[in-house]
Amino acid sequence: MFVVTYRKIFYALSVLLVLGSIMAVSIYGLNFGIDFKGGALLEVEYPAGRPTQTVLEKALAPLDLQATIRPTGEIGYIIRMKSLSEPERLALVETISFNSTQKIVQKRFDSVGPTLGNESAKKSFASIAVVIIAIVLFIAFAFRKVSEPVSSWKYGIVAIVALIHDVIVPTGVFAILGHFKGYEIDSLFVTALLVVLGFSVHDTIVVFDRVRENLKINRTYGKKQTFAEIVGSSISQTFTRSINTSFTVLLSLLALYFFGGPATQHFTLALIIGIVAGTYSSIFLGSPLLVTIEKWQSRGK
Repeated sequence: MFVVTYRKIFYALSVLLVLGSIMAVSIYGLNFGIDFKGGALLEVEYPAGRPTQTVLEKALAPLDLQATIRPTGEIGYIIRMKSLSEPERLALVETISFNSTQKIVQKRFDSVGPTLGNESAKKSFASIAVVIIAIVLFIAFAFRKVSEPVSSWKYGIVAIVALIHDVIVPTGVFAILGHFKGYEIDSLFVTALLVVLGFSVHDTIVVFDRVRENLKINRTYGKKQTFAEIVGSSISQTFTRSINTSFTVLLSLLALYFFGGPATQHFTLALIIGIVAGTYSSIFLGSPLLVTIEKWQSRGK
């Protein structure tokens, strides 16, 4: 009953997280990667030791490539710039190798046109919307026989609130990291959000299903538990399972973040933030909202 009793505190924390994330996006904006805005990305390494970032920036300045440079690993750089023609790409390689006086190893080169990038952005955000709608429809169908004291479609509404929370929080964190650390919103970030949505709704449904079972037991055996007590006991019964599941997943992700390659670090970080937010919303936001809705209905009557 602790979660239900002090639900307003948890609501306030969620509101602060969401408002803070929205403010971060409004103030800093989102640093979209080339997947969405178009452009080119080159990752290079200098086996003999990389030059300083300032030296490389001065060398690239005459090419007017609108380039941004970020160190990666011990001897490499990731260079992001506008879309390149083949002659421009060759000039870039010649420049960063200082007229072939320094050996470089090209780890990867990606180029996306602005039209394709814009189309990818629209499809990515559309996919998130479709997933949320599909999840809500599934929950409404799965709980269709639950009508008292809260209708099945309201379980779906509560799930929407929790899922929006789970999308906004990682996005806000990445807006801050994008401004100060150059983190980007790319297709991997969208993939991470989709994974988080699935993970979060799984946890939410586990609690909802326990609520449904306890409501059935309450009616069958003529118990006099209030809806708040039923939800509180349902959370208590699933709390350890939810925390243990999330914790084991987080251990794997932390290992991948610290010991995996730089190519997956941002993706892993988005998963870590999203799963923490999703676990929180499933336990401390979604199920207590059912109690709040039931109390509003009682006052209305």
